[in-house]
Amino acid sequence: MLSVERYENRLLQIVIDTNVLIAALQSKVGASFNLLKRIGTGPFVINLSVPLCLEYESVAKRIVVEKQLPLTNGDIEELIEMLTQAANLWQIRFLWRPFLPDPNDEMLLELAFTANCDFIVTYNLRDFRGVKENFGIEVITPKQFIQWLDQKNIPF
Repeated sequence: MLSVERYENRLLQIVIDTNVLIAALQSKVGASFNLLKRIGTGPFVINLSVPLCLEYESVAKRIVVEKQLPLTNGDIEELIEMLTQAANLWQIRFLWRPFLPDPNDEMLLELAFTANCDFIVTYNLRDFRGVKENFGIEVITPKQFIQWLDQKNIPF
């Protein structure tokens, strides 16, 4: 893991994978929900692009229908609006695909690189192998991210 000195006197920059958002919608307990409810209040800021927002929305709406979650399309749209209000918004102007084994993950890496992010928060660590070594971006689960903040005494 990176040393805390890199983060002194600034907000951590993160990208949240769609699987973390979906996990938070499916359960109000656990690290994903804990992370989402702290957006805008913690020592970090999320970074978004139009493609990632569209993916968040389409996957969330599909999961609501498939899993019969007690949410509406309007609830999902409000969530995406809240996220965009709290986020740094980026337009990706270049692509260096392919780098990752899953082409759907490329937009997360491109966003994290463009936004000079410290972390990509995901449950899919396996498909992001080599990102830290090649781009200097930590790939970490929501639980690991929260534990890292606690260990470094970086309060929420």
